[in-house]
Amino acid sequence: MSQATKRKHVVKEVLGEHVVPSDRQQIVRVLRTPGNNLHEVETAQGQRFLVSMPSKYRKNIWIKRGDFLIVDPIEEGEKVKAEISFVLCKDHVRSLQKEGFWPEAFSEVAEKHNSNRNRQTRAELPAEPRSSEESSSEDDSDLFVNTNRRQYYESEEESEEEEAA
Repeated sequence: MSQATKRKHVVKEVLGEHVVPSDRQQIVRVLRTPGNNLHEVETAQGQRFLVSMPSKYRKNIWIKRGDFLIVDPIEEGEKVKAEISFVLCKDHVRSLQKEGFWPEAFSEVAEKHNSNRNRQTRAELPAEPRSSEESSSEDDSDLFVNTNRRQYYESEEESEEEEAA
């Protein structure tokens, strides 16, 4: 199976399926990502431990701080105590809340997480539409700045001297 086909099936599985955690599975929240496909998570009871990402999700699904997961416990693990079985998106969280499977400790965290995202998207939208004259101006301050490249600044004095010569 090619990489693109694999990615298509994994993304379809994550976005499409509705999953209810079994008795052994837990819903956890991602705190940080130390690397090596490991994620530090916290349970609803406040217990912290590491979980591993299975190879089918690697380089196909990205997990960031604050995301929610369903994990399967690993019995033989000392540091890594579980493996990710499902990544929950906000639609999955809503459906689990409606069905009563969502832990109470995470209910307010999930609401804050969704409301913060809504505020950010509203703040990013312009208050009034810009005219074509304003958008064609040479002000590049709203463009993304790549911090991996050196920034070269050209002063007006230098450009005036070059034009005069």
